[in-house]
Amino acid sequence: MTDRAAQTILIDAPASKCLEIVLDFERYPEWAQDIKETTVRSRDAEGRASHVEYRASALGRSTHYTLEYNYSELPSRLSWHIVEGDIMRAIDGAYSFVEVDGGTQVFYELDIELVVPLPGFVKRRAEARILIEAVKELKARAES
Repeated sequence: MTDRAAQTILIDAPASKCLEIVLDFERYPEWAQDIKETTVRSRDAEGRASHVEYRASALGRSTHYTLEYNYSELPSRLSWHIVEGDIMRAIDGAYSFVEVDGGTQVFYELDIELVVPLPGFVKRRAEARILIEAVKELKARAES
């Protein structure tokens, strides 16, 4: 069973800058603390990364997974799903961007299913950390 969680944050930057940051997969290790390495495995006909492999810190260990990106709703939404992973059976997620007075409202959604079941309180703590840190790190990068 997948666990769904979401987080939102107001970023004092235009949506185009926020989107530019999340599309620059090779630079994630510069600003996303838990992402240790990214490798673009394939690109679509427009040169955009379609499959990106990640090495990240998760639950006290190193994990590898590959995400496939969906650009059909750009520039307002970027979504993805897992195609391969070692500790995750499913990862579906999206960033959505809405221009508002004062910047961009960013919504981050994530559905995760782990291979190994964890107690509910451990999963909730990990989800909160992932979501809160992801939007805080994106905000810091976009506003710098």
